[in-house]
Amino acid sequence: MCVIFILNGPNLNMLGTRQPSLYGYETIAAIEKECHSHAAVLDLIVDFRQSNCEGELVSWIQEASRKASGLIINAGAYTHTSVALLDALLLCTQPIIEVHLSNIHAREAFRQHSYVTPTASGLIAGLGGYGYRLALTAMGELLKKKNPVESREKI
Repeated sequence: MCVIFILNGPNLNMLGTRQPSLYGYETIAAIEKECHSHAAVLDLIVDFRQSNCEGELVSWIQEASRKASGLIINAGAYTHTSVALLDALLLCTQPIIEVHLSNIHAREAFRQHSYVTPTASGLIAGLGGYGYRLALTAMGELLKKKNPVESREKI
């Protein structure tokens, strides 16, 4: 079975209490539980992590480039600011799917730019925690293709 890293950036540990009108009441623990359940149906294994530290996320992306079959990432605010994450993501040869709970394109102008998007096979935004389940489903489909890296340009 394929291992999928799901990495989450700053403040996502506060889901459920942080701006619930924007991000909902679902906690990161509930999202993680749902990801493990859905991954099992898809014959995938999830390694789910969250950090408020940019350097730790960079290290985990580097680890994913060696150990994971695919990477799902919600980089939080680092999406809009981190060239370091971009550089680490460029090392990955496996499929990457970018996830956001809110629709970043309907928010403030500074949130509409993503350093993650140029590396991603796909982007899911604005569907709350359900976006993670969609990302896992899409990742499963990408991994069924002969050359999943090539699929980056085709999605």
